[in-house]
Parts: sequence; structure tokens; C-alpha cells
Amino acid sequence: MRGNLDEQLQELRKDLLKMGSLMEEAISKAIKSLATQDLQLAREVVVADAAIDRFEENLEARCLNILALQNPVATDLREITTTLKIITDLERMADEAVNIAEVTIMIGTDPLLKPLEDIPVMAQLAIKMVAKCLDAFVNRNLDLAKEVAASDTAVDRLYSQLFAELTGLIVQHSPFPQTEQAIELIFTARYLERIADHATNIAERTIYMVTGQRVSHRREWWKEN
Repeated sequence: MRGNLDEQLQELRKDLLKMGSLMEEAISKAIKSLATQDLQLAREVVVADAAIDRFEENLEARCLNILALQNPVATDLREITTTLKIITDLERMADEAVNIAEVTIMIGTDPLLKPLEDIPVMAQLAIKMVAKCLDAFVNRNLDLAKEVAASDTAVDRLYSQLFAELTGLIVQHSPFPQTEQAIELIFTARYLERIADHATNIAERTIYMVTGQRVSHRREWWKEN
């Protein structure tokens, strides 16, 4: 019975990483579609979201099946309940990638009001956070989980800078002819900030899974431990 449970948990971890890989690819493609104004690539991101949704449904069903039939206890139970929450975080990240792709479609071929600088940097930071938080989960790496939470501050800072810059353009040049695009770019930065928040959630859930300690990056626990 124990061997069967270990095997099922290992398969869950593998498929969780596959789902994460699909989601990271969706973010990368969504940002690339915006930077290059590649509408076809943006549509591909929207269509590909269905595969990530199927991963979520499959992993959720398997977790519930283990809970019902294997009667897991202690650390195994924490891992399964943590996995259920993580797949929800991943699915929501994928939804944010779709939102970014839809921004590309909305802007279309209109010239971008400014070169994309902060947004691609935010995207790279967010993608690295996702990769690290999943690695931390699979390998029970608490130090890596702390790195993820610490990185969230950098993403928040970039979002605040871009928000201030774009709202400043709207206010200073009223009526600003590209107000709608400026707002869409603010939304894009917000979507990336949310992705980073979800990655931080996964890092915090990993800490709980390994230690049983509930933590919050808002209290900057990674500096306290």
C-alpha cells in the first residue's frame, strides 16, 4: 500500500511540473506576442489554455482519488492538500497569460506608445519565480521557497514604477491619444504582478507542507528565518 501511494505521489509531482512548464511557456509566448505585436501567437496562447485546464482537472481528480482510497496521513496528507491548492494557482497564472495575450489582440497593430522595457523584465522575474517555486515544492527546498518570496518585492516595485509612469503620461498629456493602450499596458503589468503573487503562494504552501508552519511574505518571514 505504501509503495503504491509513493508511486502515485511521484507521478503527481511529475505532472505538476509538466503543467507548470506549459504555463511558463504561455507567459513567455504572451509577452513575446505583445512585444512583437504577433496576433497569431497571442491567439495560440488563448487556444492552448484549454490544455492547462485539462491538466488541472486531471490532477485534481487524482488528488481526490488518493484522499478517498489511500487514507494518507501526516506529511502525505499535507502534500496532497498542498498540491490541490498549487494546481489552482497554476491555472490562475495561465489565465493571466491569456489576459496578456488578449491585450495584444486589443492593441492590434497600433504602434506601441513606448518601447516595452519593464514589462519583459517583470515577465522574466515572474517566470523564474514559477520555476523556482515548483522546484522548491518537488524537492522540499525551503531556501529556494524563501528566494521566491523575496523576489516578489522586485516585481511589485517594477509594477509600481510602470503604473506611475503610464498614469503620469495620461495626466500630463490630457487628452492623451493613447490612453486606452496605456491602461491596457497597466493591466498587463498587473497580470504579471498577480502571477508573481501566485508563485509566492506556492512557496508559502511549500513551507507549510514541509514544516507545518503557516507563513506570509507580507510579514517578510524569509528575513526572519
